[in-house]
Amino acid sequence: MALLSAHWTLVFGLLGNVVSFMVFLSPIPTFYKVYKKKSTEGFQSVPYVVGLFSCMLWIYYALLKSNTLLVITINSVGCVFQTVYICIFLIYAPRKAKIQTWKLLVSMNVVGFGMIVLLTQFVAKGAAQRVVIVGWICLIFSLCVFVAPLCVVRQVIRTKSVEYMPFLLSFFLTLSAVMWFFYGLLLKDCNIAVPNVLGFTFGILQMLLYMIYKNKKKNIIEAKKLPEMFQDDPVIIIDDEKLPELKAKINDVMRLGAMVCSEMKSDAKNSNENELDMLEIQVVIPKKVLA
Repeated sequence: MALLSAHWTLVFGLLGNVVSFMVFLSPIPTFYKVYKKKSTEGFQSVPYVVGLFSCMLWIYYALLKSNTLLVITINSVGCVFQTVYICIFLIYAPRKAKIQTWKLLVSMNVVGFGMIVLLTQFVAKGAAQRVVIVGWICLIFSLCVFVAPLCVVRQVIRTKSVEYMPFLLSFFLTLSAVMWFFYGLLLKDCNIAVPNVLGFTFGILQMLLYMIYKNKKKNIIEAKKLPEMFQDDPVIIIDDEKLPELKAKINDVMRLGAMVCSEMKSDAKNSNENELDMLEIQVVIPKKVLA
């Protein structure tokens, strides 16, 4: 039974590594768009900074505890990806966003992580107590990783646009939460299992919002273009009872226009002047009126 449990633990750990790797790859289209536009626009750096901090914490936790090699491998990869994403963000972000990102990086990933390492190494009594303390910290900040995209969810609801909430990221986060939940459950590590329950819940929420608002932006753009199509064309509302009178007036205008055009053309030929080659009077008659 124990051998079977160890086998499934390895299976879910490997699957968790594969899916989490896809999670780290999923923001690539987002940052490619940032690179092409040379602007971060409405994208936020918070999920990536918090994600980097979480990966650093899990590596530290795994180093303190045995049988967690798979946690070390995937979080090491995560540190690399998150660092690259943050660097790209800092290159193309506006000045205000850069300052906010640097403040968050220094306060969380330098000062915060350094304090955790120092306190657990010199204040905690024994390796077992260190594991418990760091485990609880990892649990809390894993929840923060899943809560961090809620700022994007708020923006989606406010703007009714999913442009800044990539579907692939939400999908792979949900799938990753399922794999790591069963891995933590089989390993009997609540610090790994518990946060992924919330991760699964938030992932489903984000995907539902994506399905709701994915066509909203297109409809808004089409609605905005409608007035532009007619902005140069006057709209005339005609009373049906006045149509016969209007037809007679239009016929008079057409005859008068033809006479004026003929006379002016003949004057132009007689005078042999090149100043006026042609004068056209175009009368556009709505089809409804001629019907």
